[in-house]
Amino acid sequence: MKILVSLCVFVPLLALATAEEEAVLESILRDRSHIEETLRLAADEKAGDYAAALQRLRKIYHNSIRPMEQAYKYNELRQHEISDGEITSKPMVLFLGPWSVGKSSMINYLLGLLDTPYQLYTGKLSSVLLVKFGIKVLYYKCASSSVHPGAEPTTSEFTVIMHGEKIRTVEGIVMAADSSRSFSPLEKFGQNFLEKLVGIEMPHKLLERVTFVDTPGIIENRKQQERGYPFNDVCQWFIDRADLIFVVFDPTKLDVGLELEMLFRQLKGRESQIRIILNKADSLATQDLMRVYGALFWSLAPLINVTEPPRVYVSSFWPYDYAPDTSRDLFKREEISLLEDLNQVIENRLENKIAFIRQHGIRVRIHALLVDRYVQTFKEKMSFFSDPELVFKEIVEDPDKFYIFKSILAKTNVSKFDLPNRDAYRDFFGINPVSSFKQLSAQCSYIGGCLLEKIERAITHELPSLLSSINSGKNPTLSSCEATGCGEKPKNRYRRN
Repeated sequence: MKILVSLCVFVPLLALATAEEEAVLESILRDRSHIEETLRLAADEKAGDYAAALQRLRKIYHNSIRPMEQAYKYNELRQHEISDGEITSKPMVLFLGPWSVGKSSMINYLLGLLDTPYQLYTGKLSSVLLVKFGIKVLYYKCASSSVHPGAEPTTSEFTVIMHGEKIRTVEGIVMAADSSRSFSPLEKFGQNFLEKLVGIEMPHKLLERVTFVDTPGIIENRKQQERGYPFNDVCQWFIDRADLIFVVFDPTKLDVGLELEMLFRQLKGRESQIRIILNKADSLATQDLMRVYGALFWSLAPLINVTEPPRVYVSSFWPYDYAPDTSRDLFKREEISLLEDLNQVIENRLENKIAFIRQHGIRVRIHALLVDRYVQTFKEKMSFFSDPELVFKEIVEDPDKFYIFKSILAKTNVSKFDLPNRDAYRDFFGINPVSSFKQLSAQCSYIGGCLLEKIERAITHELPSLLSSINSGKNPTLSSCEATGCGEKPKNRYRRN
């Protein structure tokens, strides 16, 4: 049923409350002291050691991994280019889920943004729930329009909440143009998307350690084309870079449609970073909550095909106190468990960054070995009368016939689970002619050394050494060999004598 009301303008709840109602409103605000305690926001960090470790990590990447990445055009295979901004960026926490389940309210709660000029807009849910506490909710001014009462989609942009010296809004085109940030690759999704991307900078202790990303809610009856930009591709970009992914549901939105199914398909392989949140749990009686919890697992079971499902948190994440006669102790413990999970990501951010760069280096190395094997096989099969296009087409169409992938597994002790898709190389060589690549044996110089040995040294020695120096509390400064090169003559084990 539609209600004729005026063009609704939301005004702060406390602004129109009587003195008595204002006192009630303030009394039902939840205590936030446990957030600062659990996240240890009052503790001082060793900024100097952290910066030194990042500097060394950046040096290892640029000296040992990036040259191989560029020589064999890895970015055209994986479409993932690592920038300095990504190396130095803070951990990213991504919020996903259906519309109006409380993603923005949760960010407001974690950052303490309630009734501040820069709180994320959360629609009318606040005033709806206040009815439970006996407060008259008549806080809207209106003129002619027809709207549906109740919850409605509110966030239509990708909102990045990050640390800054002062409070300001940053447009998406500015974020994409700034190479010092990690968001410059988003420019490839077009201007329509950049208009739906907004950054909010503010001085906040938590944002010094982490960046939050709020996303538009999933609406199952809307076609992706109506958004005006590739929504799933943008989500995939953020998923690939997120350190922690909160997938939020509420008791009224447990149905799984095509867009949510696609989202969980994109999350495949990232199960260790996913946390599922059943929000607004205090809106149900305990018995009903148990039924909803079971229904949520029933809906998600076909989408999460892993032995150990992601952790599910059941609570109500917003600034107001839990509703009366609900499982307050349970909700509080669940909230603290989630905060501990978040704190673990913050505490391990440098270790995770090093592990990410090392994993990236392993993939680049495997890609280079495969391209080298394709080039070597092509040269071996070529004769004076051969047609180069036909010869290489046969190799690309059936690489198993020439033992391309098996030879890599046999010689380099590479896990078969790390190998890229064979079909990807058909497309890769369709854009990049095989003749444009040199063999690894030719990728050596007297000054720079051999690309393969440099990336292997980074994977097996330099990055693990950096990780162990952090764990042992040593100052991760540059080693003397990294600074001077130690005067070693580069060896080339691929050159035939």
